[in-house]
Amino acid sequence: MSTTVSTPISINKPWLAGFITSLLFLIVCLSWGTTWLGIKIAVESVPPLTAAGLRFLIAFPLFLSFALLRKEPLLFPRQSRWFFVFVTLSYFSVPYYLLNYGEIHVSSGLTALLFSCMPVFILVFSALFLREKIYPSQMLGIAIGFGSLFMIIRSQGLHVDKAEWLGVLAILGAAVLHALCYVVTKKHGSAISVITYNTLPIGIAGLLLLIVGLSFEAPQFQNVTARSWGALLYLGLVASVGGFIVYFLLLKRLSPIILSFVFIIFPVFAVIIGAWYEGQALSKELMIYSAILLSGFAITKLPFEKWFR
Repeated sequence: MSTTVSTPISINKPWLAGFITSLLFLIVCLSWGTTWLGIKIAVESVPPLTAAGLRFLIAFPLFLSFALLRKEPLLFPRQSRWFFVFVTLSYFSVPYYLLNYGEIHVSSGLTALLFSCMPVFILVFSALFLREKIYPSQMLGIAIGFGSLFMIIRSQGLHVDKAEWLGVLAILGAAVLHALCYVVTKKHGSAISVITYNTLPIGIAGLLLLIVGLSFEAPQFQNVTARSWGALLYLGLVASVGGFIVYFLLLKRLSPIILSFVFIIFPVFAVIIGAWYEGQALSKELMIYSAILLSGFAITKLPFEKWFR
């Protein structure tokens, strides 16, 4: 999937191909950067389990159509059925509930910054399970990133409210689970297509989350606001399906390392958009610490030792 596909545009008009690639990259950053605000609005009147389930059930028909159009298999290989259960629970079900729960107590911008730690957890799990080397500069980047993250949390006044701290831990837990799932996927699921990987797990996760939500949260659908319904539609159709399709297209145009910088860039959009929506001023302190945090995590993705080689 990472091979470059030659097209008439890339041959005859390379500047246009570059423009289209840049535009697609920007669309992914915007769609994922606005996801956090969408979650924040959705959980205003929909409980977190129910909101996550509805989001996935809205997205599932389009994922299914995409899979059928491309004639991709819906089922994982027989020997990977355990992996199917793992992906359904550890990538979709539990993490997205944790994210929805966290955003009840934490701003959308801070949620995105917290989740941007995910590539660092990937690095740690890769060293533990795949025996990949961690370079000294990457260790420095981790220290810089988490040090600035601590300062961000402190500057946002999350040192008093227990519920806010639970929200922070829930978001970091979601990032840890996603990182673990990426590493396990690299080891056991590299032969499974991206479409197969997403389609059936997202549908089953949506159904499970909704059933559990209806059982334990007893949502009052008559009290769900139009804003929350609109946010759920946006999350299901644009952020999930649209972002996925564009990301899928970019995999054919960019190297995985360059494309992974989406995780460094989208928090910037999330912080700006979230502050605008929530009527909060972006303090100089927050901007400085955020820049340091993202720079630290960027170092973990491109260690200096590899540059010198």
